[in-house]
Amino acid sequence: MRSGAKIGIITGVSIAVLAGGGYGAYSLMNGSDSDSGGKKARTVVAEPPSAEQATAGAKDFLAAWASGDIAKAASLTDDPAAATTALTAFRDQVKPSALTLTPTGPTTQQVFSSATGTPSPAKPGAGASATPSAGTPGATDSPSPTATPGPTGTLMSFKARAEFEGTNRAWDYQGFLGVVKMSDDTPAVHWAPTVIHPHLSGNETIATQQVFAPPSTVVDRNGKPLQGASLTAALMNTLQDNAQKLLPPDPAKDQDSGKAVVINDPAGKAAADKLFTIVEPKPGKPFKVTIDNTVQAAAEKAMTDLGGKPGSVVAIEPSTGQVLAFANSPANGQNRAFTGLLAPGSTMKIVTSAALLENGINPDSVVACPEKSSNAVAIPNDFPGAFPNNTLQQDFMVSCNTAFINQGLTSLKPETLSSTAKDVFGIGLEWKTGLPNADGKIPATPGSKDEQAMNYIGQGKVQMNPLAIASITATVQSGAFKQPVLVAGLPQQAAARQISPDVAGKLRTMMNATAVSGTASQVMAGITDNAGAKTGSAEVQGASTTNSWFTAYRGNIAVAAEVQGGGHGVDAAGPAVASILKAAAGR
Repeated sequence: MRSGAKIGIITGVSIAVLAGGGYGAYSLMNGSDSDSGGKKARTVVAEPPSAEQATAGAKDFLAAWASGDIAKAASLTDDPAAATTALTAFRDQVKPSALTLTPTGPTTQQVFSSATGTPSPAKPGAGASATPSAGTPGATDSPSPTATPGPTGTLMSFKARAEFEGTNRAWDYQGFLGVVKMSDDTPAVHWAPTVIHPHLSGNETIATQQVFAPPSTVVDRNGKPLQGASLTAALMNTLQDNAQKLLPPDPAKDQDSGKAVVINDPAGKAAADKLFTIVEPKPGKPFKVTIDNTVQAAAEKAMTDLGGKPGSVVAIEPSTGQVLAFANSPANGQNRAFTGLLAPGSTMKIVTSAALLENGINPDSVVACPEKSSNAVAIPNDFPGAFPNNTLQQDFMVSCNTAFINQGLTSLKPETLSSTAKDVFGIGLEWKTGLPNADGKIPATPGSKDEQAMNYIGQGKVQMNPLAIASITATVQSGAFKQPVLVAGLPQQAAARQISPDVAGKLRTMMNATAVSGTASQVMAGITDNAGAKTGSAEVQGASTTNSWFTAYRGNIAVAAEVQGGGHGVDAAGPAVASILKAAAGR
């Protein structure tokens, strides 16, 4: 057969092995020093193959691969086991109906680097080109100009054409492989993922899969074009990608998808690389999210009104867990509403109250409010005086730190607060909302009453974001945890147990009292019907002003906000939350 002739799959016909001095007649044996049947194991030697050996070695391998003889093709490499696995996966996952592989002779690392978009490695010794091996192009590791050269060899190129059933489209690409010399004076293809395709590396996979056209537009829950400065294109693209991964379409039902050959990173660290479209998808439909444009506009304005202070806000629909709005200040910075982690201050007392109520303390139980707490590192209140006859509800309304610390240390075990947060409110279940999000953290504090004390009032090592606090508030309002999501239908984690109707009802009573006549009454004026609230301020080491926190619900909407350096809860976060509740009136 003449050099450059096509080699392809021919159904029912065996393709003869090209003459080449019997290269590939030996299979590599296990072990580097052992022998089997009197034949020593073949190993790679430093001496490069001759030009004739390199040409013949490449031809033999390509002929075997194209004919579908995976065992033979693998035996013509320096790593038959890895080659067998990769070639089998290509056959079974890419599923070409025909494969043509045409050798095109020696090439250079510069050509390889140009084809793969990788840096060229350091030049090899005179008279030979570097073989793709560990630390060089064509190997599992990324190439580097200063990488240590692997076995000396010759880099060869080939043209690949894959055909597929049901279409007359053919996938053409330039391939590369390195040929090394073996200890029995025969050539072998140095195995690397890039032998399959020059873009393939590491643990990536190559397969034929469904593909979809980008959405024509992104729309809110009511089908209107999505608007909002915080809803950046990057975040919406991430949301769409994650939604398709978490909620894959049903191939049997979805008639709009196409088909393509794609390289994927199983770890999800690299974006999918679409190599070839076999069947074009139909034009994309609008991508619908759970955002409500009206609520989103109010959230954006609330952040703009902060006058440049960093902050964030989240609004959730308690009955479904669907996120109605989120906004950040600055709008194009970190999505701190989802990924920020800060001490939530006294908004944490909602969870502490739930734990106390579950352990027999009632809203009308007397829980004294002394000037300082009883733990070794005594903590004072934000207001003067002692109130020995306060009830738990009154302590909640005025946000008495000492009452919650002392009663928590008396009634709760060190792990109770963190377990209640997780089992009832879903904090720490690794939510998959559709966007990257940081789970709230409430560490158990065995043996340290001072750390326990800080946990009960949302300080110390407790960390939350508005997404988590809004979800906690939504759980109280609805009586059941519904994991927040940004696309309807995404899988939602379930809490280990539902909050009891009795405890939920008592919490709603306490939060309503706070909205009507407690610390939240000033900003909740006029929106207290079927509503509840909790203020919070969190001290930050080294900061002269506390962070402002506020959370509230009204009807079927729960909102939480934080403002860095905003002062008390009613100073900055409170007005932001109240403005959103007013804008969403009637939901």
